[in-house]
Amino acid sequence: MKRMSGTLAAACLLLMATVVKAEEWKAFRVKPTVAAVQPMTGLVLWSDSEHAATAPIQLEFCYLPYSAVMKGPESYDWTAVDRQLAAVAKRKHQAILRFWDTYPAKPSGVPAYIRNSPGWRGKTADSEGEATGFPDWGNAAWQEAHLAFFKAFAARYDKDPRLAFLQCGFGLWSEYHIYDGPFESGLTFPDRAYQARFLNHMAACFKQTHWMISIDAADAEIGPFLQDKKLKSLPFGLFDDSFLAKEHPKVNAPRWKFFGADRWQTSPGGGELSYYNDRDQREALSKKGPNGESLESASARFHTSFMIGNDQPQYADMARIGQVGRAMGYRFRLDSAKRSAKAVKLTFSNTGVAPIYYDAYPAYAGAEAKTSLKGLLPGQKRTVVIPTKVKNGNVTIRSTRLVPGQKIGFSVK
Repeated sequence: MKRMSGTLAAACLLLMATVVKAEEWKAFRVKPTVAAVQPMTGLVLWSDSEHAATAPIQLEFCYLPYSAVMKGPESYDWTAVDRQLAAVAKRKHQAILRFWDTYPAKPSGVPAYIRNSPGWRGKTADSEGEATGFPDWGNAAWQEAHLAFFKAFAARYDKDPRLAFLQCGFGLWSEYHIYDGPFESGLTFPDRAYQARFLNHMAACFKQTHWMISIDAADAEIGPFLQDKKLKSLPFGLFDDSFLAKEHPKVNAPRWKFFGADRWQTSPGGGELSYYNDRDQREALSKKGPNGESLESASARFHTSFMIGNDQPQYADMARIGQVGRAMGYRFRLDSAKRSAKAVKLTFSNTGVAPIYYDAYPAYAGAEAKTSLKGLLPGQKRTVVIPTKVKNGNVTIRSTRLVPGQKIGFSVK
């Protein structure tokens, strides 16, 4: 028994030594690859901006009426969408896309074959001082066509890396309000029953691309969320069309809170710098902002990933535009890089204000980790182990949601 015990003890010691040897990790140096602004984050310019190709941005905003694509019952011409996405991707950027049904001074964005059908009750009325076409949201044919459009859009673009985020809604600019013009539930604006149907439909159609609605949907007189509380559980993101406005603390901030203080942890938040007055735009990127808070501070509080600021090249230099862009969204830092004889172990943290909302996999020498950095919250760490025997390789972060020329960077601790 003593000899067996000794043999067993020796075997255990040998096993322990083998395990220790296999887990001997040695630190190695990695060069930082952090970019000026990370993909899917930062200040956003419209795709037709003269600065879109040269500004330190990663995202471009594109607007289209439904009529640009919808040509007949379940008949679509995607040329306008493809042209926009291709142009944006050529500049090594991604698009934020929004379709509209009502735009001041323009005819309704509803396709002609619907507007010319029997029983259509669309109207023309003043908004923003201009004759504006308002749709008939009580029209059953339009409702069905609207739902079918987004189903077809998802089937075509849900996995398209050229599309970062899709914004949707109703009313003026599809921003979920008609503050100037005839607001009539069930006519110029969809009733709550259709809104609920639409929101559930969007959640069913989109499995990868993140879709967003305006925070104004929180308005009890407009949105369906008080009547159907389950709708809040749907995975939509939020956009705020008057960020940094003087009224923001009293009007906008409660609407962000209405949809859940932790929604940003799984769904993106963004918006547009306020146009309430000239000062809001002129001082938007100043150190104290237009009304006492900087864009960096507000972005951190609301965990925003992007902000549309198309007029900002008029008021701020490109260095400042890049600076505020780096203050939004995620920022990865490599805190530890170690290798053993059989693997590399990397520990990343998020030093930004929001997570990345798409899969992003650390890689070493061409070998990719099975663990994604998606959802890594600010201040959190995540360790990945990549099996490899390569001693001299580069560390990168890969994602299938990037367009050619884009790279997810990281700093090094």
